[in-house]
Amino acid sequence: MKQTLTSPNGTAASRLAFGTMQFGGRADAAQSKAMFNACVQAGITHFDTAHVYTDGASETLLGEFVQDRRDDLIIATKAAYSGGASRDTILTSAETSRQRMQIDTLDVLYLHRFDPETPFTESFETFAELKAKGHIRHIGLSNFAAWQVVKAAGVAATFDLDIAVIQPMYNLVKRQAEVEILPMADDLGILVAPYSPLGGGLLTGKYAEGAQGRLTEDERYAARYGVDAMHSAARGLSDIAAQEGVHPATLAVAWAMAHPTAPGPIISARSEEQLKPSLAALDFEMSPELYDHIAALSPTPPPATDRLEEQT
Repeated sequence: MKQTLTSPNGTAASRLAFGTMQFGGRADAAQSKAMFNACVQAGITHFDTAHVYTDGASETLLGEFVQDRRDDLIIATKAAYSGGASRDTILTSAETSRQRMQIDTLDVLYLHRFDPETPFTESFETFAELKAKGHIRHIGLSNFAAWQVVKAAGVAATFDLDIAVIQPMYNLVKRQAEVEILPMADDLGILVAPYSPLGGGLLTGKYAEGAQGRLTEDERYAARYGVDAMHSAARGLSDIAAQEGVHPATLAVAWAMAHPTAPGPIISARSEEQLKPSLAALDFEMSPELYDHIAALSPTPPPATDRLEEQT
């Protein structure tokens, strides 16, 4: 049975989550509050942040916004992006996050990325300690390979813990998660909340129009989405969106949601206006034919066994 995240009062996780990476950075306090309110109005109950986002401003602002509805929402944050996944790092990060957000219990605490230097036993013993204190409710893993998740799940079980949710990158032009991560999580009953369903903005169509953004301003994103075939797929998505009479971002998010394993993508934006097309995916009906038409814009990765002749 797949994990189902709920808020402290039992409210179920929404089909989309909202990522607050821009809060206090590209989005000022007023823009951040407007996006938060728009998400709540649209029925979003799952909000995602991290210890390192915008030097703590993301957590601080999110904490301010959730106070009058804390028990209705799922608040997830991440630890150990830097400094390793040691006991001290996790404890310090978790306590800092609780203080910044002014909440007693973190609904989800992720390991932000895999740390090959720290034994899983140390990390998950620390998670068990935090859960026993009531400081966390669920455990998540971000940017982990499938084998790392399975290994982590085995170690976590020795502390009577399980992995509730994972965060891989996944979108139309970054489909590696289809090979092992999505089927692995589906088999183990782990919820998948993939990030970057818009491909850093590439799949909104704005870069084809000469707009500026992370792909033009951030070297990491420029390298990540610097393949010509990706830009060709983005143009194809814009063409399909025009035919369907919707925004390309709506199609991109709806397509990621429509994978057979039913992931719950994390959407984000810099303003309420920029956010609207992603939120519209909640009400968009993706037919199997349209899903396949969009999927054909980018290569389907071969299965882990690489035996294409056995795929039906």
